[in-house]
Amino acid sequence: MKKFALSLAALLATSAMATTITLYQDKNTGALYTKPGPNRIPLGEFVSKDEVVKTTGDLKKEMAKELKGTVVSAKVPKLKINGVHYLGFTHINNKSGSDINRFETRRNYLQVKAYWNKKDYMRLTVDTHEDETGDWKVRLKYAYLYLDNVLPHTGVEFGQVHRPWIDWEEHHGWLYRSIAKTFVEEGNGAHLTNSADQGINFKTKTPYFSSEIGLFNGEGYHDITAHTNKRVSFEWRLTAHLLGTGKEHVHPTSDTYADVSFLGQINPDYKNDAPDFNWFAVHAVYNQPLFLIAGMYAKAKHKEGNIYGSKEGNGWSVNTELRPFPKWALFARYDRWNNKSKPVTVTRNEWIAGAAYTYNKNVKFIANIFDIDPNDNINNDEQMRYMMSAEVKW
Repeated sequence: MKKFALSLAALLATSAMATTITLYQDKNTGALYTKPGPNRIPLGEFVSKDEVVKTTGDLKKEMAKELKGTVVSAKVPKLKINGVHYLGFTHINNKSGSDINRFETRRNYLQVKAYWNKKDYMRLTVDTHEDETGDWKVRLKYAYLYLDNVLPHTGVEFGQVHRPWIDWEEHHGWLYRSIAKTFVEEGNGAHLTNSADQGINFKTKTPYFSSEIGLFNGEGYHDITAHTNKRVSFEWRLTAHLLGTGKEHVHPTSDTYADVSFLGQINPDYKNDAPDFNWFAVHAVYNQPLFLIAGMYAKAKHKEGNIYGSKEGNGWSVNTELRPFPKWALFARYDRWNNKSKPVTVTRNEWIAGAAYTYNKNVKFIANIFDIDPNDNINNDEQMRYMMSAEVKW
């Protein structure tokens, strides 16, 4: 970089010493002259075209030499690269044990999309995950081909793709993935599904109706049983957009929308070789720039004795966000899940309350309280989390 700066200075010095000429213009006729005279006003000093071309060419060569290490090459006309990071500090007050203080990098996503036209692309997304031993792992989150308009108003993802619900809710209903997953994914909520899986997902968009319908392995992208079972799951989201926003990429802080969705998953039983596990839910959300309110009811059933037995039950969730001032927001959420697969019904409760400040388009700061009670029949298993977070997107 130092070498480049010296080269640039030399080129600028050279251009400063280049031959110049002062031009004068007659105020009455507009004629140009190289010498002063009556009625002639100076126009300034000028450099010949040949001098400018030579200096500019030399500067381009020096810049190319300096920047040759940053050249990106691809067999597509457009690459789109972006990242998302969830960073934070958490204090955990355990009623049944010692308190915990820890800094966290909860999630780090790196994404690349390779476009060969305006709408068709290949996507690759990797993310980090800390396992139960404290070791950090890098996971493949998404790896799919997207083709637009394979059917009327419908595109398709094929590979390791979005499952129909969670990504949609995180952009329309629950906007704080950096501190908690959605109700149907959260471990202390319903814990019915996760966000990605190997499969095929057809995505339809019209002004008043949108949907995602697909076939998937069924266990999610990080479950080893996905590679050993003999069945696939049928999963869907059907959404009515009451205000005609179904084709838009909505922004909660500036748009108004009202949506009602029916969603679920059916895992058929293959001669007792795999679990029969089904769940269904309804969700509604209303948003305007001042506030958001959303709610869901979900119900899950399973075949007795299979590995999904711990997931049978029903429950509900409600969340809201108030935006009283530019860049500021207050939010809250309550989840309740009744797990009915044990001899005694276990009810999981959790609630979240906090405030968020949008620092700029890339950074948001969040402070919140997260109360978790995984079994309301036991008084000492509850924990309270006090969290500070930063969402970074680029």
